[in-house]
Amino acid sequence: MNILVTGAAGFIGSHYVRTLLADGAARVTVLDRLTYAGTLTNLEPVLARLEFVVGDICDAGLVDTLMADADQVVHFAAESHVDRSITGAAAFVRTNVLGTQTLLDAALRHGVGPFVHVSTDEVYGSIASGSWLEDHPLSPNSPYSASKASSDLLALAYHRTHGLDVRITRCSNNYGPNQFPEKVIPLFVTNLLDGHKVPLYGEGGNVRDWLHVADHCQGIELVRTGGRPGEVYHIGGGAELSNKELTGLLLEACGAGWEMVEYVEDRKGHDLRYSVDWGKARDELGYRPRHDFADGLARTVAWYRDNRDWWEPLKRRIRQGRA
Repeated sequence: MNILVTGAAGFIGSHYVRTLLADGAARVTVLDRLTYAGTLTNLEPVLARLEFVVGDICDAGLVDTLMADADQVVHFAAESHVDRSITGAAAFVRTNVLGTQTLLDAALRHGVGPFVHVSTDEVYGSIASGSWLEDHPLSPNSPYSASKASSDLLALAYHRTHGLDVRITRCSNNYGPNQFPEKVIPLFVTNLLDGHKVPLYGEGGNVRDWLHVADHCQGIELVRTGGRPGEVYHIGGGAELSNKELTGLLLEACGAGWEMVEYVEDRKGHDLRYSVDWGKARDELGYRPRHDFADGLARTVAWYRDNRDWWEPLKRRIRQGRA
């Protein structure tokens, strides 16, 4: 069986592919454009065991060629940083919407399935209390989350109209090693390791549920192998923290004090709180997060402390405006 994995040179996709190949049950083809957030270094341990194709998911000819040899698809490829979507939404619409549609069309032509579409809890907007179920109406607030919501609806439409075996996952905030250092945890950790201040939006009251990347990959694999066509599954971590609480933990882990925090103007349209109910994935598929957040965070901080050669070049590219 050949599984086509898009965007697998990025943070979550690379973890997923390494997990998939560790089981040795599948042949893997990776399609990745190697944008600023993707690097072959993430796949270095398994590169010899997969087919890697540099290319764009919007390239219909290339996608069709790869889909003709695929049995299943796990679709990670996306523009995913909210701040970047606020300053320039076009790339998000192109990749997240048009790219997904290109993949769906090719999967339909070649009878490929399951097609696992990896999405985000941000498509729901914000929730003051309680947790979202999978049938909650979508109400995205940023160009990024709007583009992901659009791709979710396209994927579900291909199931309902054409019968394509589409399965959607929506996850909470991921963390772990190899995460690109513009995201909050690696940004804060690498800044603090370099003796620089960290930027905290507003008063730090925004609340997120934190999910270790390995737990996310476990959930995706359960959906690929046991999920139902046309269904959405939530994958959560069970570690809900305000950004200020998270900042305190990161300061402590890096041996720094609150004088290293710089309060900055809040992000436009900043959602106050995300929370997904992952009871469906638990009850149907046996999903449960395995990583304790305190231990997972400590191991993540240690990884960045021990792997400067991975993240320092990426931060230089960010400073030079090449990322």
